[in-house]
Amino acid sequence: MKIFILQGNPDNDGTLSSDFASVYEREAAAAGHSVQRANIGDLQFDPILHKGYKVIQELEPDLKMVQQGMKDADHIMVIYPNWWGTMPALLKGFFDRAWLPAFAFRFRKDGWGWQRLLAGKTARVIVLSKTQPWMLRLLFGDYTNEIGRAILGFSGLKVRITKVGNSEHLSPEKKASWERKIGALARRAK
Repeated sequence: MKIFILQGNPDNDGTLSSDFASVYEREAAAAGHSVQRANIGDLQFDPILHKGYKVIQELEPDLKMVQQGMKDADHIMVIYPNWWGTMPALLKGFFDRAWLPAFAFRFRKDGWGWQRLLAGKTARVIVLSKTQPWMLRLLFGDYTNEIGRAILGFSGLKVRITKVGNSEHLSPEKKASWERKIGALARRAK
């Protein structure tokens, strides 16, 4: 399978997001999958929609590269830390800029619904949080709805979500356990 990984923590140096993305990348490649990866912090683009969607800003080459990688992929993996109940602003800016009609979806001309242009593909989202996922859900509701349903699902991707809690204080044993789980997902392109 062709897999595209988007590591969504702006800091690529020694973060758990980056470490887990590397495990996924390594294990998927070892299983024979074709893997392409982008780190959000390495991409050069303006994350701000200066005129909203009234005027579509020209896409920078890095955004076009990620779009093409996602179009070509059978499976997309996105990993990021939960900051204030959602994804980091730079990752949200990526989706604001790149998740456009004719790439991810197309509204029907009659105004009734839309075509899901990424249908037939699968996605794995891994969300890391300092707090346990059950506690976040209890306090704030479903903090994965935005990525799972309103962005990826809206475009037709079949989305599976993995939540890693207590991520800033994982013991070496717990981290190794998560690496084994993530590696197994990668080998199966799940």
